[in-house]
Amino acid sequence: MSLRVEQSASQLLHEAFVSLRTLGKRSILALLGIVIGSSSVVALINIGNNAAEEAAAIFKDMGTDTLAVQFPGAADSRIPLPATLDVEQLHRDAPNMMFIAPVTLASGPLIFHGRSTGAGLVGSTEELAGAMRFNVREGRFLSDFDQGETYTVVGHKVAQALSTPGDPLRLGDRLRVNDYLFLVIGILQEQAASLMVPVQANDSIFIPLQGMRRIYPAPQISNVIARAAVGQDMNQAAEDLTQALKKQLRGRDIAVQLPQQIIDGMTRQSRTFSYLLLALGGISLIGGGVGVMNVMLMNVSERRREIGIRMALGARRRDIRNLFLLEAVTLTAVGALCGAVLGVAAASIYALLSGWQFTLAAAALPLGVGSTLLVGLFFGLYPAVSASRLQPVEALRDE
Repeated sequence: MSLRVEQSASQLLHEAFVSLRTLGKRSILALLGIVIGSSSVVALINIGNNAAEEAAAIFKDMGTDTLAVQFPGAADSRIPLPATLDVEQLHRDAPNMMFIAPVTLASGPLIFHGRSTGAGLVGSTEELAGAMRFNVREGRFLSDFDQGETYTVVGHKVAQALSTPGDPLRLGDRLRVNDYLFLVIGILQEQAASLMVPVQANDSIFIPLQGMRRIYPAPQISNVIARAAVGQDMNQAAEDLTQALKKQLRGRDIAVQLPQQIIDGMTRQSRTFSYLLLALGGISLIGGGVGVMNVMLMNVSERRREIGIRMALGARRRDIRNLFLLEAVTLTAVGALCGAVLGVAAASIYALLSGWQFTLAAAALPLGVGSTLLVGLFFGLYPAVSASRLQPVEALRDE
């Protein structure tokens, strides 16, 4: 019995391929529509997944234990922010924080051996290096003993901008900022950019927090960058830091940004973006399904006499239905497989051109191939049922 069923299924599949081959260009055009639709679904799912991973990778080097503190409405307040904070007291009030670095931000031109470039001016303490995971290429970072000195640490891109092949910026050189010369004691390695922290390390120079008074007469704290100890509850750490800052900055609004909150928001945004792309791919796939239905209806119309003969020889309605349904699914399956390969190739090329690391989304192939087969089954059902409902006598009359 099982051998007979296997031979019957094999015969039906062979007849399906023969029938589709006889359709010629019409079958190829329908197949092309399915390939385009299937590849669109696979490619767009992969692109959406790679975009989400690329967005999340922004926080990989910064870590999820870094906190950025802002002071909303500081510019509108009549009471200015202080030029510094009592960091030791902050550590006592928020013991779960490993590093706490108040930051003053500004910008201006730098001059070195007649060459000039614009850069961010960051005033802070030695704890900023630990809070932002700085890696020093040459020299060292600022220390608390440097607060009265005219020392500076230079970011990677700033050092490149001020260097020439015969005259590179080195340790011990002096940069002119306004009317002061700052001694270069360190040059940073290239740092990964972060959207959460307002400090762009590659495009900035770092000077002692107290040294900002040499550049501006009344500098103010603009941000606080902190890093929690290992294994801390980040929500609790943010709350403790907020309360500690409120003790020193009474009446000020304090907003602490958690990396996980931003990551969750970006994940939701990426998911919405993926759904949109999936919908666009689905529309393309439905267009291919309509092409399959058109081809199968024409196939039924041209084979009415054959259908009548099969029924006259004893074929049941479900046999006729299954025959044409198998042809539709076969056409769709070939298109789904070709579309899957084309979709993965298109997504990998897009990732390569975008500078992303390509990873195959786990849901791409199951959703792409599965949705394509369902579309073929859905759009092939009506022609198959129509063929099974033909009356043998009426079908045999067709010439």
